[in-house]
Amino acid sequence: MASPTVLVSTWSNGLFVYADGGVHQELPGQRVEGLASDGRGGALAIVGQGSLRRRSRSGTWSTLAEGELELVCGVAIAATVYVGTQDVHVLRVAENGGFEAVPAFDAVAGRDKWYAGGPPLGVRSMSATCDQTTLLVNVHVGGIPRSSDGGATWQPTIDIDTDVHQVCAHPSRPNVVVAAAAVGLCISRDGGLTWAIEHAGLHACYCSAVAFAGDDVLVAASSDHFAKQGAVYRRSLDGNGPMRPVEGGLPRWLGGIADTGNIAASGSCVAVADHSGNLYLSQDAGSTWSHVASNLAGPSSVFVH
Repeated sequence: MASPTVLVSTWSNGLFVYADGGVHQELPGQRVEGLASDGRGGALAIVGQGSLRRRSRSGTWSTLAEGELELVCGVAIAATVYVGTQDVHVLRVAENGGFEAVPAFDAVAGRDKWYAGGPPLGVRSMSATCDQTTLLVNVHVGGIPRSSDGGATWQPTIDIDTDVHQVCAHPSRPNVVVAAAAVGLCISRDGGLTWAIEHAGLHACYCSAVAFAGDDVLVAASSDHFAKQGAVYRRSLDGNGPMRPVEGGLPRWLGGIADTGNIAASGSCVAVADHSGNLYLSQDAGSTWSHVASNLAGPSSVFVH
């Protein structure tokens, strides 16, 4: 099995790269966030809040677009890269290398009811279904608006008071989407149109990060955003039982929460970063885990090649 490469972005100390059993740092001293697939084998990243960049698998950086708005996250869908902003707009990368607005997002029904819940109101995460037909945008606090026509029209989904922290579409099942919310794990089986909320088995309902590991979903739960301990749970997508703590070497209690984007997977490789800067890696879809790095201060997102 090829050794995975894990990227961990941080709020103020650049990017840490775990590869071949060691860790090195890139972009030291810079704010990096919003790691996501670029759809070409590399990763997207927001650097310094205003620059959308691409990191190739070999570690070469290039700038896709820069602007004045405070960027938060990005997602590639078909041949287009979309980004979300802290002031709750969605942009797309234009052919000339700049950003252009997606104006219909500003007119989504119910937008006037969105509100800031602790952190500022803003786009928190984005995802696209694996068939590249549906774009989902998680607004904090504003639910999960979805578009199935490239951003030309949008429809609201899920009650905004569920307080969603991350949305994640399944990598091979286009109808399956999950979300981590303050009320528990949210599951959609119709591409994000409707949602069911589950929390059986969790020690607390505040869920902050979510990802897929094989046929299971992994979700991070804690008592609140500032909890000193958090835990990761798993549940079969096609089962009906309660969520159970992840075992096999992952600590029962993490050093603080695993926040938005801090669980990531690619194939059978899964990585988890906690608030204390510990990085855990599984190469068998979350059955067994190793502690591979520590002191990665202020992790903002994780990405697995």
